[in-house]
Amino acid sequence: MTIRDHSHATDAADLSAGELLELYRRRQLSPVEATEAALGRIEYHNDALNAFCLVDAPLALEAARASEHRWARGEPCGLLDGVPTSIKDLILTRGWPTLRGSRAVDPAQAWEVDAPCTARLRAHGAVLIGKTTTPEFGWKGVTDSPLTGITRNPWDASLTSGGSSGGAAVAVATGMGPLAVGSDGGGSIRIPCGFTGVFGLKPSFGRVPSAPPSPFGTLTQVGPMSRGVADAALMLNVLSEPDPRDWHALPPDRRDYRVGIEDGVRSLRIAYSPTLGYAQVEGEVAEIVHRAAGIFESLGARVEIADPGFASPETTFACHWFAGAANLVRLLEPAQLERCDPGFIELAELGARIPLLEYLSATGERAALGQAMNEFHTHHDLLLTPTLPIPAFRAGLDRPEYHDPEQWIDWSPFSYPFNLTGQPAASVPCGLTSAGLPVGLQIVGPLHDDALVLRACRAFEAACPFPRVSLER
Repeated sequence: MTIRDHSHATDAADLSAGELLELYRRRQLSPVEATEAALGRIEYHNDALNAFCLVDAPLALEAARASEHRWARGEPCGLLDGVPTSIKDLILTRGWPTLRGSRAVDPAQAWEVDAPCTARLRAHGAVLIGKTTTPEFGWKGVTDSPLTGITRNPWDASLTSGGSSGGAAVAVATGMGPLAVGSDGGGSIRIPCGFTGVFGLKPSFGRVPSAPPSPFGTLTQVGPMSRGVADAALMLNVLSEPDPRDWHALPPDRRDYRVGIEDGVRSLRIAYSPTLGYAQVEGEVAEIVHRAAGIFESLGARVEIADPGFASPETTFACHWFAGAANLVRLLEPAQLERCDPGFIELAELGARIPLLEYLSATGERAALGQAMNEFHTHHDLLLTPTLPIPAFRAGLDRPEYHDPEQWIDWSPFSYPFNLTGQPAASVPCGLTSAGLPVGLQIVGPLHDDALVLRACRAFEAACPFPRVSLER
C-alpha cells in the first residue's frame, strides 16, 4: 500500500507506528493495508536476512481486519490498535511455539500462555505478525543458531546483525513491522540496534513485567525496539503495564512516556565517557561518537568528558552470565544437550565450575557497581558512551575475526555494565562509517529515570535524524 500526499509517495511499510495510527484515525489507511505492507516486506527480504523464524500471515490479517472494524466504528481498543508488531522468540506467545532458537525445545507442546508483554500488546490491539530470530536461549551477542541459521545485517548481508535480538532489529530496520519486542541481558537490544541503525531501549530493571523469569536472572529486561524514539515511548506505555506474575516488577506509575519527550536537554549535566576508562574503540567509531556527544552541547546541555570511575566489570558479569547458562543447562536431558549449540554448552560448562563463594563475591561486586553509578548520577544527569567499539563484523562468527576475544562480552564492553546496575540505557543511531555501516551512541540514565533517557534520545534524534537503510535486493 502506497500513501500519497501532495509532494511524495510513501510505502506503508516505511511508516512509524505513530504515523500509522494517525492515518487510521483520518481513514487514509487501514490496519489491513499496513499489515499487508509489512508481510510484503517479510516475503521479499526475509529469505535473505532471516529476521523471522515464524510468520503467521493468516492470523495477522485476521487481527488486522478486526482492528479495521474497530477503527471504522471509531472505537480503537488501545494505544497500538492495528500496528504490526513482532515478538522475539524468547518470549511466550499464545498459539505459537517459543523455541528460543534451540533444537532442544520440543515444538509439539501446548503453547497456551502469553508473556506479560505479549498479553499487553494484544490488549492494546497490536497486530502480532510473527516471532523473530535469536541465538540459542539468547546466549551471545550475535544472532545465529543451529535451529534457525544466520541472521544478516540489512546494511551489508555479509555482516552480522548483532544479537541476541538480531531478528527484531532487522525486522524494524527493513519495515517488516514498525515495532518489535526485544530482551536485553547484556546488550541484546542495544548491540543489534547499534549494528543495524535502529533505536532500542533497555528499560530500568523491573519497568517491564516479565514472566517466566529469565534463566539469567535479574540481568535481563524486556524492551521496545523501533525506528524512532516516539514509537518506543508509546510502546513502553503498553509494555510497562502491571502484571502480577513478575514479583520484581516496579510499582506501576501509569505515566505516559510521550509526555515531556520534546522538552530537550538544555542545562542537563551530561558526562561523555569515550572508553568507560578501559575499553578499546576503533578510531572511526570513536570519531563518530565524539561528534555525536558534541551535539548535546549545541543543544544547551553541559557536556564534560568523565569516566564513571569503575574498573572493567567483565569478570563480575561473566560470573552471573555463565552461571545463568549453567542453571539453564541443568534442566535439559542428555538428548537435548546433544542438540544444543556447542558454544552455549561451553559457556554453561564454564558456569558450572564457578564456586558458590565466587558467585556470592560477584553479587557483592555488582552491588558496589550499582552504588557507584547511583553516586555518579548525583553529579551527572546522563552518561554517553559508544554503544559498541566496532562496526558490524562478518556474519556467522561469534567474535570479530581481526582480534581474538574469548567471549562476546570481550567485544561489547559498553552494554553489560548497565545490566548489572539495572539502569535504563538506549542505543541511538549516530552516524555511518566510511563503509556505510551504522554506529550507535549509548545514552544511560539514573536508575528508574527511563523518561529522561527517552527525552535525551528524542532531542538527539531531532537534531540528527536517524539514517535509514536502502533496501535493494
